[in-house]
Amino acid sequence: MSVVVSDTSPLHYLILCEVAGILPSLFQRVFIPPQVFSELQQANTPAVVRDWAQNLPEWVAVQAPQALDPTLGVDAGETAAICLAREIKAAAVLMDDRAGRNAAKQCGLAVVGTIGIIEQAAIRGMLDLPSTLDRLQQTNARLDSKLIQAALDRNRTRSR
Repeated sequence: MSVVVSDTSPLHYLILCEVAGILPSLFQRVFIPPQVFSELQQANTPAVVRDWAQNLPEWVAVQAPQALDPTLGVDAGETAAICLAREIKAAAVLMDDRAGRNAAKQCGLAVVGTIGIIEQAAIRGMLDLPSTLDRLQQTNARLDSKLIQAALDRNRTRSR
C-alpha cells in the first residue's frame, strides 16, 4: 500500500459512482491539496460530493505543498497536486485531465486516472467493473470511449 495525491476529478467521479470507499483498500493514504478540497465544495458541485468533502474520511488528509511551480501550465488544483506529490514522494498522483497527466509525467510522477483506479479495484474483487464503468458513463465525466472499451476487454480476458 502506498501514499497518493489526488486531483479533484478522480475523487469527484468515484464519489458519484458510490465507490470512493475502495481508495483506502488500494492506497494507505490519500492526500489532497487545499485547492482540491475547495474544488470539491464549489456551489456547482453535486451535493453528494460536497457532503463527502465536508466530512472527509480518516484516510484523506488535506495538505498544502510547500511551493507551487507556476511553470507547469495547468490549473491550480492540478499544479498543487503535482507539487505536493513531488514533495511527499507520493507513489502516484490521481488525475484525469490530459494536460495535468502530461505535466505530472514530465515531473517523473506515476499517474493513475479514474478508470485505472476502478480497474485496479475490479482486479482485486472490490467492485464489478462493467456496472461501475456504466455508472461512470452516466456522470458528466469526459471519457475516452477507447479507454473504457480497453478496460472492459481486459476485464473479459481476466474473467475467462
